[in-house]
Amino acid sequence: MGDRGRRMVFVTVGTTCFDALVKAVDSEAMKEALLQKGYTDLVIQMGRGTYMPSKVSGSSTLQVDYFTFSPSIADYIREASLVISHAGSGSIFETLRLSKPLIVVVNEDLMDNHQSELAEELAERKHLFCARPQTLREAVEAMDLTALQPYEPGDAKPVVTLINKFLGFPVG
Repeated sequence: MGDRGRRMVFVTVGTTCFDALVKAVDSEAMKEALLQKGYTDLVIQMGRGTYMPSKVSGSSTLQVDYFTFSPSIADYIREASLVISHAGSGSIFETLRLSKPLIVVVNEDLMDNHQSELAEELAERKHLFCARPQTLREAVEAMDLTALQPYEPGDAKPVVTLINKFLGFPVG
């Protein structure tokens, strides 16, 4: 797993079905864009989806693999040079905590998509890039990883103190 010169892109849809994202990363144009950016491997965690990506990548030399679920995706994220994720907050914050470049792809098929608000806010703060399945290739081609700002998790202690005061618990 720690091959020298290997630059892996890890794609995750979490536990959902997000075939539009899997199809977008499986396209020849997308694979070519990843190669142009210097990536060597593409690993797709496809969740409950029914679309089966191709392990063969046309004329390119990109190594492609996929799986449905894993007890933990943390090792894949740690190993990745780039993460492309659905807009689930768990996947987003796990990737940001590990300081990995991240493109969040919003699933427009979800009703009342509050996840897009989180992704767009974090993109505005330059912690990640945000795309839709149909704009993902353009996002990869245009991304400048040096423009990303590190994500610093907030301090929860003031909130905890306020809640404890409100509930009448000792604050110490």
